[in-house]
Amino acid sequence: MINKEKSAELVNKYVHVFSCPLCKSPMKVTHLKSLVCLNNHTFDFAKQGYVNMMTHSTNSHYAKELFKARQKVIMENNLFALLHKEISEIIIENMDALKGEIIIFDAGCGEGSHLQRILDECKNETIAGIGLDISKEGIRMAARNYQKSIWLVGDLANSPLQDQSCHIILNILSPANYKEFQRILVPNGLIIKVVPRSNYLKELREARFDEKDKTSYKNDETVSLFKQHFHLMDTFEISYTKGLNVKDLTNLTQMSPLSWNMSKDDMEQIINRGISRITIDLDILVGINKSNNTNERPN
Repeated sequence: MINKEKSAELVNKYVHVFSCPLCKSPMKVTHLKSLVCLNNHTFDFAKQGYVNMMTHSTNSHYAKELFKARQKVIMENNLFALLHKEISEIIIENMDALKGEIIIFDAGCGEGSHLQRILDECKNETIAGIGLDISKEGIRMAARNYQKSIWLVGDLANSPLQDQSCHIILNILSPANYKEFQRILVPNGLIIKVVPRSNYLKELREARFDEKDKTSYKNDETVSLFKQHFHLMDTFEISYTKGLNVKDLTNLTQMSPLSWNMSKDDMEQIINRGISRITIDLDILVGINKSNNTNERPN
């Protein structure tokens, strides 16, 4: 119950940023148990401390094992430490332009480790984190492990947040909904999107696929779509390799989308390939909000 009540108190502090996903009306916290809107639509706090604000049933590719592996890769192996440091520096450099308390919204946060690491790096008590993901398993794990942020199960296409309520949106190796991002960002708010470059996890892809077109990847279309919706202020390239032991490689393989259609034998073949280093190759796109009347589509 402690997680539930602490989370309710935290949400109550920032309840002004919430919007009912069913009717779009403002919300309030009642009895440290529920989020309730003006039309009495009610969303209860789970015992772990998160709120499920999905308005329809959904199937997610992401199982508990994937999120456990992802957390170990991020928090124990520190595979993305340089990425987190770079993003935190971008946030800190832009904080003067975003006056007062800052809301960072992690869109597609998984089990929350990226957001937690970035907040740790920022070391700033005026920053509040909100993580949203479609997967209840991921959000349940986030709420259990990282109690200083708000965790929501929800739909990126129907975020339970008010217009112009967030100062920074993180979108890390995750699908986007630019129409929603434009809606919830404050004027001149930042969006920080991380997309893979051609060599990202190339060792895994080469072990998995023989065909050239499946081992190579280009992010040109993703970058182009981003620029249609936001003014691209800057692009940062992150490229390095990191050593892996067998346990690290197993976790990395399990957390990768490559594992979705992979048999146990396929998984063991990759792990037994003796991959000892992995390539991280990413672009960090930094944009600011701009009006756009073109037809948006998720990416």
